[in-house]
Amino acid sequence: MKDIEQHVSSAIGGSGGLAKRIIPCLDVKDGRTVKGVNFVDLRDAGDPVELAWNYSQQGADELVFLDITATHERRKTIVELVKAVARQINIPFTIGGGINEIADADALLNAGADKISINSAAVRNPALIDELAKAFGVQFVIVAVDTRHVANTNIVHLNGGRIATDKETLGWIKEAESRGAGEILLTSMDHDGTKAGFDNTFLKVVNDAVRIPVIASGGAGNVQHFVDVFEQTNVDAALAASVFHYGEILIPDLKTLLREHHIEVR
Repeated sequence: MKDIEQHVSSAIGGSGGLAKRIIPCLDVKDGRTVKGVNFVDLRDAGDPVELAWNYSQQGADELVFLDITATHERRKTIVELVKAVARQINIPFTIGGGINEIADADALLNAGADKISINSAAVRNPALIDELAKAFGVQFVIVAVDTRHVANTNIVHLNGGRIATDKETLGWIKEAESRGAGEILLTSMDHDGTKAGFDNTFLKVVNDAVRIPVIASGGAGNVQHFVDVFEQTNVDAALAASVFHYGEILIPDLKTLLREHHIEVR
């Protein structure tokens, strides 16, 4: 525990918005954290409340909580579990899953969310982005985009990657930005869970095309992958799940390596 505390004290700092962010993600199903490969073959990764506390202690910059089956099962995010997680952390907290209207977002804000993440609902009703940005401010609204390479282009997918749309990913991201998205959380389904590295080629295309922060997601397998994504794409943040959940990468160690590569972190 003392080692973690020492790491935590060294992990805090940086110069505001220029610093890159490291964000663990809790994919939650039936009240448990799960993780799969390419969005399937889910396995248990632990108690989300315990994991959230651990990441807050380690010096994570933010935490993302995604109720990954809420949209598919046509239900709301588990508000009581969100409250339990929020009580354990002192870092910005983003919630996603099953958010279809202002009231859903308001309930999560009251439960302890600092930001909300919308995905399928935004594609089905793009005006929801405008409404949420107007009601709560653009800094509150993250638009999550699950993309897969199909026939030489990147296509948006819905319902936890189960449904392909006719939307080209870059075009949709630009529309989301114009409607008031404050950040884009871009997950490459082809890379997700493979531990083969982020989709740096497409991430750079997206990051160069928008003015709002981009969070890279999908593919982290080792510390070098985080160095690569920041150096090659200049995204604002990198998100990962299993490498953090199973202790393969400790956030303090990761931040130390990033600093050694002259990548500014908090």
